[in-house]
Amino acid sequence: MNIALVLIAIATVFALVLGIVARSRHEMSLEQWTVGGRRFGALLVFLLLAGEIYTTFTFLGASGYAYGLGAPAYYILAYGTLAYVISYFMLPKVWTYARSHKLVSQPDFFARKYDSPALGVLVALVGVIALVPYLVLQFTGLGVIVQAASYGAVSKSLSMIIGAVVVTLYVVISGIRGSAWTAVAKDIMIISVAAFLGFYLPIHYYGGIGNMFAAVNVAKPGFLAFAAHGQSLSWFVSTTLLTALGFFMWPHTFGACYTARNEAVFRKNAIVLPLYQLVMLLIFFVGFTAALVVPGLKGAATNISLLKIVVAAFPPWVVGIVGAAGVLTALVPGSLIMMSAATLFARNFVAPLRGGQSDETTVLLAKFLVPVVAVIGCYFAISGSSTIVALLLMGYNFVTQLFPALIASLLPRNPATKEGAFAGILAGVGTVVFLVLTHETIGTLLPGLPDVVKDFNVGIVALLVNLVVLVVVSAVTAGRRLPLASQPTK
Repeated sequence: MNIALVLIAIATVFALVLGIVARSRHEMSLEQWTVGGRRFGALLVFLLLAGEIYTTFTFLGASGYAYGLGAPAYYILAYGTLAYVISYFMLPKVWTYARSHKLVSQPDFFARKYDSPALGVLVALVGVIALVPYLVLQFTGLGVIVQAASYGAVSKSLSMIIGAVVVTLYVVISGIRGSAWTAVAKDIMIISVAAFLGFYLPIHYYGGIGNMFAAVNVAKPGFLAFAAHGQSLSWFVSTTLLTALGFFMWPHTFGACYTARNEAVFRKNAIVLPLYQLVMLLIFFVGFTAALVVPGLKGAATNISLLKIVVAAFPPWVVGIVGAAGVLTALVPGSLIMMSAATLFARNFVAPLRGGQSDETTVLLAKFLVPVVAVIGCYFAISGSSTIVALLLMGYNFVTQLFPALIASLLPRNPATKEGAFAGILAGVGTVVFLVLTHETIGTLLPGLPDVVKDFNVGIVALLVNLVVLVVVSAVTAGRRLPLASQPTK
């Protein structure tokens, strides 16, 4: 057994132990298991959100996108910062309402705000569907990391299965507390690794970051600029907008916001979290460096560009440390996704069908469903071949459809009715499904449009359809509005 594999194994066991110990002195009621008793301070919420936001996508997807496509990767730097600005104003209101009504999941919020259990079921369905590719992303990244960092000693499939078992154990035992504690170790490692690789590799191979960009520009002219068509500037703007609006619409991210001790936590984090985008920039440097050092990777293989150059540049013990950090970037968000998906199904699907159920029954059912979700994620990860960024954007196209109804519900007087919110989400998601299944784009559907419009992200098209339907249906059904249900809690 090589030293790299030993270090990866130690990190995995450490994550398991840390996750289990997090339960200490806490009874796992529904509120404790899902939202940590709403007692997390600014630092722990920061680490928990960072644990969800900076995942294998940060570690492999960002570097792979920079390696394979160049300039289009810039959207990753932009959308997070915009999302944090939105969160400064949005999340305190969400937290206040959730706390006063003792909500524990994202569908709870929509169902209560609009006085519509049916809307809660729809939001849960959208969330579960979106979480599947996101979970697949984590398991795919985990497999790629362990196989490459172990020099092929452990296969991708076996890595995914082991990771799923580890995460399942500490999620069932400790709930969100296990994820939060593990996120502390993950953030320390990923920041350290990103800083080291992002500065060292350009200096080692090119003599500096500026020289690295110059070398890439000479070897691959136009690589660092947006294309005239396809992933052009209009694609960049529309994709940045789509992902910024959907940033906090993920069920596990939205639900994690309930864990905060008070609303000031979100304003503090909105100020500090944009600095975390620098981690992405450093990972880009690795991808750009690898573009010339380890050329020839295509399609899904670009995901391993970071690991390829690390293996080429460093001895096994360094590869092991990088691999260990990568494993934690998969385990932390993977645990949150699995817990969130299981809770959504147990609380917002099964409970309404049964006419309600106790919190104790909901927790037991959710824990039972966690390994089921893990098996589904593993299956699609093992059988799939999509790039990590493609998987993430697929999920974003779904969850962003929740944004218009959410923002409307936070206004002093909600202009949307429950019928309008339901119809808008359904229309938006239906548009996404149609465009994805038929592989249509704006350009193929409406070839007469200007090129700048043809390149818009399809998720933005679906969002516009959603908004139009929400406005029209709300206007038609406004006479049946329930005013009290639409008013935000002060």
